[in-house]
Amino acid sequence: MTATEKFAKGLATFASDIAQGFFEITHNGFALLGLAVMFAAITLTARPEIRQAGEVQLMSWLQTRQQAITGLSTDVDAIDRATATNPQSLPKQQAAVAYWLSKKYNVAPEPVSALVAEAFESGTRAKLDPTLILAIMAIESGFNPFAQSAMGAQGLMQVMTKIHSEKYENFGGKLAAFDPISNLRVGIKVLQECVSRAGSVEGGLKLYVGAGNLEDDGGYAAKVLAEHNRLQLVSAGRNVPLTAPQIMPVNHPALPKQPSADSESNFSS
Repeated sequence: MTATEKFAKGLATFASDIAQGFFEITHNGFALLGLAVMFAAITLTARPEIRQAGEVQLMSWLQTRQQAITGLSTDVDAIDRATATNPQSLPKQQAAVAYWLSKKYNVAPEPVSALVAEAFESGTRAKLDPTLILAIMAIESGFNPFAQSAMGAQGLMQVMTKIHSEKYENFGGKLAAFDPISNLRVGIKVLQECVSRAGSVEGGLKLYVGAGNLEDDGGYAAKVLAEHNRLQLVSAGRNVPLTAPQIMPVNHPALPKQPSADSESNFSS
């Protein structure tokens, strides 16, 4: 065997030894990695608090990374707090009302749709016409959830928060007056009490606006009932112009007479 052949054979043997060693190392490495993963999985399964801590740490890192990239703080719960609903997901009657109100009052259809859905659900439970509730919101605040009157009435339904602060306790306190859904639910309760005490919708509206002891409510009830009438037509599938002239309100049957309440109830202004 020549020197060249010996050199080539030696080189081949050397390369073979390297390859074999690399295979053994990587094989053992993968085996060790597999064992490590297995033990980690067992540990995380047996110790959920460790897994939870790891998830929190990972989420924190991801949020920090996202904030560094976008320059905005991360709030993954924001979508859950958003008072909005796709109008296309509503029943046809409710969707028609939501789109009409959206156009007339220049507000986005998604938040109005959430309010329409809530008005229909809560109004039905309270045995109040949902379109009456929506009409009150329209006249009182124009669907501005942050509205406040000079007398201190607040939110969509312009409830006197100081007078009805106890009604907000189930919603976390009086600041919930500016949460659209909370304000709507409290306003519905106040309206229900007003109508029950007055014995009629018209009388209830007079109490709601704080004019129970006055001969004239300044046209408030007429405005609400006219808008109520328009919304009833919209919900029935009628084409109602956004700039329709004032329509005479529909006749509302009187409720069983209850002991009257004076204007000290001051439910709203």
